[in-house]
Amino acid sequence: MKITPFWKKFMGIFLVVCTAGVILFAGINLFIVAYASRYILTPDEAADLDADCALVLGAQVWSTGLSAMLEDRVLTGIALYENGATDRLLMSGDHGQADYDEVNSMKRYAVDQGVPADHIFMDHAGFSTYESAYRAKAIFQVESALVVTQKYHLYRAVFLARAMGIEAYGVAADLRPYRNDFYNQVRESLARVKDLFMVLFRPEPTYLGDPIPIQGSGSLTDDTDAYQDSGSDSPH
Repeated sequence: MKITPFWKKFMGIFLVVCTAGVILFAGINLFIVAYASRYILTPDEAADLDADCALVLGAQVWSTGLSAMLEDRVLTGIALYENGATDRLLMSGDHGQADYDEVNSMKRYAVDQGVPADHIFMDHAGFSTYESAYRAKAIFQVESALVVTQKYHLYRAVFLARAMGIEAYGVAADLRPYRNDFYNQVRESLARVKDLFMVLFRPEPTYLGDPIPIQGSGSLTDDTDAYQDSGSDSPH
């Protein structure tokens, strides 16, 4: 088959577009990782900050309890509370349906570990990392935060929190090896690109509402029906 000048030109343009896309994709990932890396601390380093809260990001819960990743995030948040890095925990996750509830599971676990219930806030509408960061600032009026999640996810989470105007630092919750590491890394690299554009266009989250200042009482967030039936199944 003879390749016509048209197809040669088409293939050339196609290769240029693909190459530009790969460079843009890699560049966004490198930028977010490099930007956020300077704000990642150890729990001991974080102890000197006295942040408004530890923003503990949600993850999968099962009928039997927290997933391994989520348990480690909550345990890390508790450790920050106990070492004086903060006196508030903000559990942000998906409680968009009556039969699926990340945040109450997170709060119960922390209370069982000795954290006063009144010091634990729940964001029932933290349906994504972007929405968790947006609502932390807009609803809970957080000015400074220690963002808690696994390290592969931490770069994007810190980037988003700082983009929302929060003086955010990250603390990694990698307390054990996890399954599906390759899948998580690939998915995260795609999510970084998506969330860069979310920051640029700044869409409102699924829900907003009246302010609930983080300096107040966590019991104000105990209305577990507030954000149900959203139909959201967006992972962090």
